[in-house]
Amino acid sequence: RRELDVTDPDACRRLLASQAPDAVAHCAAYTDVDGAEGNPPAALEVNARGAGHVARAATEVGSLLLYPGTDYVFDGESEDTYTPDDPPRPINAYGRSKLAGERAVREAGAPWLIVRTSWLYGRGGRSFVDLVRERAGRGEELRVVDDQAGRPTWTGSLAPALVELLERGPKGPGGELLHLADRGTTTWYGLAREVIEREGLKGSARPVSTEEWGAPAPRPRNAVLDIATGEAALGRPMPHWTDSLGRYLERGRS
Repeated sequence: RRELDVTDPDACRRLLASQAPDAVAHCAAYTDVDGAEGNPPAALEVNARGAGHVARAATEVGSLLLYPGTDYVFDGESEDTYTPDDPPRPINAYGRSKLAGERAVREAGAPWLIVRTSWLYGRGGRSFVDLVRERAGRGEELRVVDDQAGRPTWTGSLAPALVELLERGPKGPGGELLHLADRGTTTWYGLAREVIEREGLKGSARPVSTEEWGAPAPRPRNAVLDIATGEAALGRPMPHWTDSLGRYLERGRS
């Protein structure tokens, strides 16, 4: 926001006109899932309208636009993994705002690449992994949901992959929709336990159900993306989430 307010269409046009980039990675987003449930217009303003402003500005200068999407565009009722061909049915305001952002990007006219990903953590924000490390490091017992499944994904493994996909460009009329995340699946409890064990923390994690946790926004029980399309486009496999987590935690100790 310090460099560009994506909710300001004129600011988006001015910046892209001054830079005329070959490609734009639009990673700005409203990511507070529970906050979005209490204030849907705020999420829509950034995730949908903001995406549209950036996409139209990219169209005017002929830039390729990359838009990172989310596994939360699905309802989680499937017993299988979700492919890009599966119809999205978001069950919370955050997911609806991100799906609206996808549509805004598609309709803007710029060549586009939408890459849905999952359960991100990494530098530059206070992620679930950081929260577990902080609280379990103080010796706390954490109540963690154990009936929601997904693919934890380190931004350190995703970001280079996105750059490679940008260099490759979309394959398809107008653009391309892909799914990409680290390999392997777990629950939030499984992820928390892995962090605690790897770091040798004093605290512990106790599994609870989604109902017991009682978050304001509903979450999909199964948010596991089928990443075959993304890996095929990338031309290589993504790392397993446990390997990525180990690298992230090791960097945090150095």
